Amino acid sequence: MSVKYRGITFPGYNRPIASNREGKKKMVLAKKGDKVKLIHFGAKGYGHNYSAAARKSFRARHRCDTAKDKFTARYWSCKAW
Repeated sequence: MSVKYRGITFPGYNRPIASNREGKKKMVLAKKGDKVKLIHFGAKGYGHNYSAAARKSFRARHRCDTAKDKFTARYWSCKAW
């Protein structure tokens, strides 16, 4: 089920895709109840260090265990890691 929002086709709600905003990696059309919001997240231009230590540091630095709101970039960044 694809969803069209502001001229952009998404594969569905709460499914991240590549961002069209300069400097951002991903975007997601988040849906919570009957509310919808477009969220861009992730910084482009950084190297790729996906080691266990890097993931652990990222999750601690961004307090990922408390990221519960789907309408925040922090939630989606944490979920992507």
